Amino acid sequence: MLRVYQAIVLSRIDYGCVVYGSACNSTLKKLDPVHHMALRICSGAFRTSPVQSLYVNCNQLPLDLRRRKLSLAYYSKILSVPSHPLLNVYMSTSMKRLNDSRPSNIRPFMDRMNIHISELDLPNVRIQQRNLFLFQPWNTPRFHYINPFATYSKSTVAPVVFQRVFAYHRSQYSRYSAIYTDGSKRADYVGCGVVIEDIMHGYRLDTSCSIFTAEAVAIYRALQLIDSNMPRKYCIYTDSMSVLGALENYNDRCHPVVCTILDITSRLYSKGLDIVFCWLPSHLGIIGNEQADSAA
Repeated sequence: MLRVYQAIVLSRIDYGCVVYGSACNSTLKKLDPVHHMALRICSGAFRTSPVQSLYVNCNQLPLDLRRRKLSLAYYSKILSVPSHPLLNVYMSTSMKRLNDSRPSNIRPFMDRMNIHISELDLPNVRIQQRNLFLFQPWNTPRFHYINPFATYSKSTVAPVVFQRVFAYHRSQYSRYSAIYTDGSKRADYVGCGVVIEDIMHGYRLDTSCSIFTAEAVAIYRALQLIDSNMPRKYCIYTDSMSVLGALENYNDRCHPVVCTILDITSRLYSKGLDIVFCWLPSHLGIIGNEQADSAA
């Protein structure tokens, strides 16, 4: 019931709270009984149960703290986007004096957040700005990958079947130079590997990187190697379906390495190179994939 409440009711209360959160407290308090009644129904608490115990038992914040949390998250997002229209919207000195004399006046969002930041004693927190890597609408990359193993399942099909399917696939793409990429992550090590023309390249990454980052960097390194070589046709193999999906469904919030991959791919296409991406199942005895795993 708590999940239903969060999905259907609480999500509507959250929607737009960055805007309506500037209303006076007497108006905002009209939402509190809705929140408290829902928590009592979900937890089965008595009508006499203290509100504070409802918050603890249901692991929920009071609405005023929830609004503040969501507003601070939006404030951080504003600071992370250099071109955000609200970034430099602050009150003038004369307006600040007027608001100081009349606390009931509604301040702009950025000034309200600065007050919250000072109350939380977080004045020196620096927000890293995102480097927006946006393609023009008429030049948005169209990324596609092939999957010759779509109709096979590793749990029900023997590895030798995958090997034969891959051999048939390679016979169709025999004119394409094969490049294998892979990423690896352990508690104390993150790395990625690239195998091109039977030469293994290994790269070590920071231990804070995720396996997704490692797989993406492997493809990025493979494209760098392509850029400096002579052949014109390549087929890049990776066992990361998540990275391929992120490349195919590009948006302005995607991983920065994914954006870089799309940019390099577009440049290589413009040079006349033919590059095909292909998903490859891992640990099934396909030599190139095993070598990339070892390099990673």
